[in-house]
Amino acid sequence: MSTSKKSAADKTQNTQINQSWGGRFNEPVDAFVARFTASVDFDQRLFKHDIRGSIAHAWMLSDAGVLTDTEAQTITDGLEAIASEIETGKFIWSIALEDVHMNIEAALTAKIGDVGKKLHTGRSRNDQVATDIRLWLRDEIDTIALLLSALQTGMIELASAESDTIMPGFTHLQTAQPVTFGHHLLAWNEMLERDFGRLKDCRKRLNHCPLGAAALAGTTYPINRNHTSTSLNFDKPTENSLDSVSDRDFAIEFCAFASILLTHMSRMSEELILWTSAQFQFIDLPDRFCTGSSIMPQKKNPDVPELVRGKTGRVNGHLVSLLTLMKSQPLAYNKDNQEDKEPLFDTVDTVRDCLRAFADMVPAIEANKAEMYKAAKRGFSTATDLADYLVGTGIPFRDAHEVVGKAVAYGIAESKDLSDMSLEELAQFSDQIKNDVFSVLTLEGSVAARDHIGGTAPTQVKAAAARALEKVGSR
Repeated sequence: MSTSKKSAADKTQNTQINQSWGGRFNEPVDAFVARFTASVDFDQRLFKHDIRGSIAHAWMLSDAGVLTDTEAQTITDGLEAIASEIETGKFIWSIALEDVHMNIEAALTAKIGDVGKKLHTGRSRNDQVATDIRLWLRDEIDTIALLLSALQTGMIELASAESDTIMPGFTHLQTAQPVTFGHHLLAWNEMLERDFGRLKDCRKRLNHCPLGAAALAGTTYPINRNHTSTSLNFDKPTENSLDSVSDRDFAIEFCAFASILLTHMSRMSEELILWTSAQFQFIDLPDRFCTGSSIMPQKKNPDVPELVRGKTGRVNGHLVSLLTLMKSQPLAYNKDNQEDKEPLFDTVDTVRDCLRAFADMVPAIEANKAEMYKAAKRGFSTATDLADYLVGTGIPFRDAHEVVGKAVAYGIAESKDLSDMSLEELAQFSDQIKNDVFSVLTLEGSVAARDHIGGTAPTQVKAAAARALEKVGSR
């Protein structure tokens, strides 16, 4: 069908006037416009929180004398019956009723009669949706916090088990100094620990109740906003009605948390992808986290970390979408804000899935200790240890740096690591080099020498892992 025919068909299939707001309208909304402006296809996932907020509102109105206890109970029973219908798939959603809020309110009135029409007294869809989204996101944050903690726990336990597994540490992706695999994993955990702090901060700022702000100015009814705030387990009511209905900072802040988290997970993914390659062979991922090739039978592709790396762009895009959505909006509520939900919903879903995948995969990583050790011996990773040794004999660091540079140049020419050179070979670069130098040129000696908080010494890694586990366990 052509665009013009579709438009004509839309105009002949007009919906009924929405009874919740249609009193001043003389004709129904165009069928295309009804579909274009409706959000029920995606905001119906808020139904539990919409019903929870409505029940709290009804009992607050009863407490204020606006409704009787009997009316509040009738509303509560009706809403709970509707929740059951939705959960069992019996509820019929209508685009003509625009969104989850009006669908539920219309169903309530149909079920209990005119008492259902009293529910919306003292509130607007503006403060209603602001409350619903906060309630929903708060629950999702709590779920994500558990998933993040599970990932950290598995990561930390693996770090403790690999506290003395030596691997090369890199800068510029060039071999720099030896570290332990456990130390590297704990660096990942530090990223996640900061992410957890951002998530909890977001939850704290989110946990203020906008219900009662009404459309933008508050209401003339004798409402008690502390009553609904407490009933819904918010810390307190929001302070300003204009801001209450137009604020989406909490959604932006969550997406900012998600973008940083996924950026961290993308960095982890990149290292996992490199480490599983034939060029590194540092680790192996269980088959259940990988796929093969349709044409190359030898392939084992690290699809899970690759997909997490890819989903980072998706989540970053949602953050930019929300920032752009809000950047030019005047106070208070505008229809633009309907566009906040799909980016937020998808961000939550993506974060949950990525964390679940990593929480299952990371503890199952198998370290190829022999390959890691062999790689750490390449690239003169103990060169800094030799320089530190020379400084200990009284040679200024810059002079020691030059001496070691010459020794490395010799090693490159002779295809020898520093630890493979004889004392005579090393002593030609400085007469301060004695037989005890070999204790610092071994990989084991190098990592053991970094024996301080934050260092890569196995004893420090074990201690750091224990502290990190205790911190996660105390949440």
